[in-house]
Amino acid sequence: MAGVQFPGDRFTVMLFHYDGEVDGWRELRWSHRAIHVAAMDQTKWWFGKRFLHPDMVAEYEYIFLWDEDIEVDGFDPIRYLRVVRRERLEISQPALDHRSQIHHRLTLRARKGQVHRRFYKTRGGGRCDGNSTGPPCTGWVEMMVPVFSRAAWRCSWHMIQNDLIYAWGLDFKLGYCAGGDRSLAVGIVDSEYVLHRGIPTLGDGGKPARPSSSSKAATDRLAVRQRSYTELQIFNRRWKAAAAEDLCWTDPYP
Repeated sequence: MAGVQFPGDRFTVMLFHYDGEVDGWRELRWSHRAIHVAAMDQTKWWFGKRFLHPDMVAEYEYIFLWDEDIEVDGFDPIRYLRVVRRERLEISQPALDHRSQIHHRLTLRARKGQVHRRFYKTRGGGRCDGNSTGPPCTGWVEMMVPVFSRAAWRCSWHMIQNDLIYAWGLDFKLGYCAGGDRSLAVGIVDSEYVLHRGIPTLGDGGKPARPSSSSKAATDRLAVRQRSYTELQIFNRRWKAAAAEDLCWTDPYP
């Protein structure tokens, strides 16, 4: 649906094929106008670091860097960007439909209004309250459907580490790329929302599990999660070291 929802006269669609499968997409009418990049067993952040250099995409006003398990049947990117511009959002994401797999309550669609930037603790629970001033309670988007302005992407691209393919920890630092107050320049667009299916593609390629392969797939997914946690620790150590070494930098969010 991506090629249909994102009209060719306004958007360029680039598909990152981590399974190496390119020919299988030719049956889709819009496939011929998409840019196809294939590399086995990589992630979108690995692809983004190598094929979305800020100078290469400088002609584009916004960069959508989305996972493959997102349903966009009711999503209109033109209306979405209209809201983003009006609200002056440098980093944003569409809200997640209530049927989605939800990791953080901030990304859940609010029934009222077009945009929200903060999540408050409710009777349903949550770790955010009125005193929360940082991610994932405010100034934060989730990594499956981020949308960056040109300037925000240039900053974010430089934070992506060449050797860390899962980018865990990056989401908590993206607010530094908002070009101002992250509580204002980062937000969730409720009026244009998507469905996050939550298919565990990493580790088994998203294929339906067979009795003979389910054990191996579970083992592979565990290895992916362990590697992700390891990369999170590496990323955080590098951030702390860089902040300590740069004597001219003052952290706006200590």
